[in-house]
Amino acid sequence: MKIQKFIDSINEWAPKAYAEDFDNVGLIVGNPNEKLKGVLISLDTTEEVLNEAIKKKCNLIVSFHPIIFSGLKKITTSSYVEKIVLKAIENKLSIYAIHTSLDNHSRGVNYVISKRLKLKSSKILIPKKDNNMIGMGRIGDLVKPLNEQKFLNFVKTQMNTKLIRHSKLLNKKIKKVAVLGGSGAFAIKNSIEKKADAYITSDLKYHNFFEANNQILLIDIGHFESEQFTKNLIHESLIKKFPNFAIILSSTVTNPVNYY
Repeated sequence: MKIQKFIDSINEWAPKAYAEDFDNVGLIVGNPNEKLKGVLISLDTTEEVLNEAIKKKCNLIVSFHPIIFSGLKKITTSSYVEKIVLKAIENKLSIYAIHTSLDNHSRGVNYVISKRLKLKSSKILIPKKDNNMIGMGRIGDLVKPLNEQKFLNFVKTQMNTKLIRHSKLLNKKIKKVAVLGGSGAFAIKNSIEKKADAYITSDLKYHNFFEANNQILLIDIGHFESEQFTKNLIHESLIKKFPNFAIILSSTVTNPVNYY
């Protein structure tokens, strides 16, 4: 089987048409006509992930995040992106990125978060104008209302994180919850408009927390933490399509953030 055939299957599941215009989704490095030997699924493409792919005899890395996001003017070793791209080319490794194709997917990144939080009757938070079956984020109800302290502890447990940042507690029950994996400051307004009691996302800046405006509990669980289960979703979905092919879930933890 050629790499292109595998890519076609990915595109059937998470179409490039779902991706945002600013994104870099698709085959980023490699020759689609090469024979596919093995696939490694990862959240990011790092040098450690490349080494793992080489060791496990995989010549295609399917990564959630694109290793090249903006244009490259040279390929040397002066940046980590250039270094990884060069090493991939030298080892005849192809790299495919899914990213916002899966962010907008009705059973993608945010669906996984909503299931981990056991949200009932969750719907897309920001539907696409031309297709309300896809879009960013999800919003739904907890099985039962929780006070804010219990809810924060619940989020820590379900999202497997020891550290979260949040806006001022409002001393009210949390029932309706909005979620958006990755950088989600842009959806604070949408969450408030849809009467969410809490909004879980990541990469909120100092001034973003003021946008809570005593109307919602904003919770930043970290970028990696919000998307950490995405590679499992990709792996499980592609295994179903190719049950007898070597599709390996990367064991490399790619979180670049450390906590002291």
